[in-house]
Amino acid sequence: MALAGIGVDMLEIARMQHALDERPYFIRRLFTEDERMYCEHTARPAEHYAGRFAAREAVLKALGLGFGNGVGIGDVSVVRDDLGRPRVLLAGRAAEVAREQGVREVALSISHTHDVAVANAVAVTDVVRPKPDEKEDAAKALAVSFKEARSVIDELERVQETIMDTVDEA
Repeated sequence: MALAGIGVDMLEIARMQHALDERPYFIRRLFTEDERMYCEHTARPAEHYAGRFAAREAVLKALGLGFGNGVGIGDVSVVRDDLGRPRVLLAGRAAEVAREQGVREVALSISHTHDVAVANAVAVTDVVRPKPDEKEDAAKALAVSFKEARSVIDELERVQETIMDTVDEA
């Protein structure tokens, strides 16, 4: 059983816009009704379609799959949770493989620039999923690491000030 899988995918938004302009049927074939409703109600639909398509690819990579061999375009889709964050919805062969691998969740992040949409997916199994008491320890460790990082930054700023003072005196 895999501990976790990671997938990343990028798509140029202009390529998605071109596909949408040239083949309008493309939207209905590739995206669910919920995805279409979401994307069409944004200022730049192609940007959001590109993000969702990249998310599908990233999720399949995280699962060690690709389209074909029983995995269809509808096996992965993107929904939004109550806070509006993207969430993965698996069906068909993709869901089967996830169950076989012991995947409990797929964490998903989608980002856009003006030109590119990128998606990151992490398929998490129980082996690497933090236990409830580990979350608290992890939060404490993170707080300690931030304090340590802040002290390093403060020290670097002091060194930089000393160097600048020396330069100014010279």
